[in-house]
Amino acid sequence: MSNEDHVGRRGLMLALSSPSGAGKTTLSRMLLESDGMITMSVSATTRRPRPGEIEGRDYYFVSTEDFGLMRNRGEFLESAKVFDNYYGTPKAPVEQALAQGRDVLFDIDWQGTQQIDEVAHEDLVKVFVLPPSAQDLERRLKTRAQDSADVVASRMAKASDEISHYQEYDYIIINDDIDQAFIELRSILQAERLRRRRLIGLSNFVKQLRETL
Repeated sequence: MSNEDHVGRRGLMLALSSPSGAGKTTLSRMLLESDGMITMSVSATTRRPRPGEIEGRDYYFVSTEDFGLMRNRGEFLESAKVFDNYYGTPKAPVEQALAQGRDVLFDIDWQGTQQIDEVAHEDLVKVFVLPPSAQDLERRLKTRAQDSADVVASRMAKASDEISHYQEYDYIIINDDIDQAFIELRSILQAERLRRRRLIGLSNFVKQLRETL
């Protein structure tokens, strides 16, 4: 029986960031597939749904006007404009999950992580994934065969700026081996779940325990 079974726990937000190609998306998928107590955050967006996308599962699709109203009311944990569309993480579903003791995973860049940190620092755990070398990062980007040579070069140039923000994160994982990186990520999540401040019924549990001694 775990600590959570005895005292209950508030959920946490796990922000996973990395330069493109370093492995955060693969690690996110592995975590979601192996752990039933964590779910992926769902963003609101003003772009139109693509074939196969489902409202509430992939995105919350909203008008530009409604997005602006939500942002003005402070309903987003973070938001950004990407090309001609807006994206943002609604607070309410995340807060509901945390209150139920469920964790929420964010596959997000350093800018979005900064925004969330400003409004929900106590609930946020920040993990940055680094490649073992620049050569390895470039090889992974080329091996994916998803991007042109120009796009790969652009991603490599952007990686240096992204990596410069590593000091803003609580934990660093150097992804030399994806299985080892996943073990480290799971260890971080488990340790953070056991933080005293997240164990919401601990005071009462300890009081009752002492009374029976």
